Amino acid sequence: MKSIFVLLGFVLLAGFSYNSAFSQEIGLATFQETAQVIIDKSISQDISASITLQSTSVQEIKIPAELEQKIRENSRVNAVILTNEDHCVLGVVDQACIMINIERSQESQGIVEIQETAKEIASTYIGEINDAFDTDAKFFQVYVHTDDQSNRVLDTSGIVSGRGVISAVYTMPMEDTSSMYEKITAITIPKEIRDAGGFYDIAKKMSQEGNSKMTLSIIPLESKSLMQLKLATSYQDIASDITNVSPLEFLKVDKIKRSDYFSTGFYPLNSLIQVVVLSPEDTEIAKVRGNIIPTEVIDGEKLPTDITKQGWVFDPDQGQRIQGKYIFGEESEVEKSKLEFSLGEEQDNNMTPPPQDKTDADESLVVVAIITVGAVGAAMFYLKGYARK
Repeated sequence: MKSIFVLLGFVLLAGFSYNSAFSQEIGLATFQETAQVIIDKSISQDISASITLQSTSVQEIKIPAELEQKIRENSRVNAVILTNEDHCVLGVVDQACIMINIERSQESQGIVEIQETAKEIASTYIGEINDAFDTDAKFFQVYVHTDDQSNRVLDTSGIVSGRGVISAVYTMPMEDTSSMYEKITAITIPKEIRDAGGFYDIAKKMSQEGNSKMTLSIIPLESKSLMQLKLATSYQDIASDITNVSPLEFLKVDKIKRSDYFSTGFYPLNSLIQVVVLSPEDTEIAKVRGNIIPTEVIDGEKLPTDITKQGWVFDPDQGQRIQGKYIFGEESEVEKSKLEFSLGEEQDNNMTPPPQDKTDADESLVVVAIITVGAVGAAMFYLKGYARK
């Protein structure tokens, strides 16, 4: 799987770095935090900013182990989503939702049978879900998603809202995001992580914004589930005017600090900042105010040669879809100005032009990387810009 090679390349190349000054062993925790900004000049003209906390451990994002196992063991269940997003599906107004997403059976014939089957499966879960999250959601309808445009543009999986996904939708009274975030995090996030600050504190502050929304997702994998808690806000109709990008401007902070939860070791891949720029025409990274990490190209993907360094990796750095990931390296925080970059022609003499990438690395590195897949597979979601919508 290509995304696994990307992840493993990060870890492997870090091990081969010659200018590393640290003595700690590189670790990978199951808990991860990501800040993401999407500048959509192509479709909506909006800018969305979000913080996502995720883990594959039910001890770090707590849900009853019996419920997690029950969800995972049914191969037809793709995801369980709790959200106060406006209009979670067509027809829902001023209500929060719980959606239980069901994979369509090839044997189902006709819309009525599809709806009845999905409702029957979902009904076996909703009681335990309500108990787990202190909710009282009631059945609303079964909805078949027909639009996967965002999934295709952002290269996401479509499990939550891709074409053909069937959602059994349950609704409940709308709750403001601040109080909902407080309640759900008190239930799901251990005090040890809440008290450790980091991206959690930024999300808590963002939850007080008037248009912020919260989504909790449970996504079953083969032997465990991925639990995601996402706090998002949006800025409408301003993307077209953006040429100088300052990610923290949209997260409403002057600097971003990693969680102290990672302070016991060196976990460079567990806190990432991601920026995606979608454009109707080709554009490119012109200048970068902070650091750019030197990269190798392996299997068509840019990989940093030293993840102990703090800075950006842009891949791709030109075209109609630009993506940048910022790695903290050995640092624990970064200021707003160090994350700024510009699009198009060179605009700021204080910014540094992106360097040219080295040629393809020896393919033998990829072969060796396969051996370590079991130890680092959990982080591949972040390194491919994992965002289930």
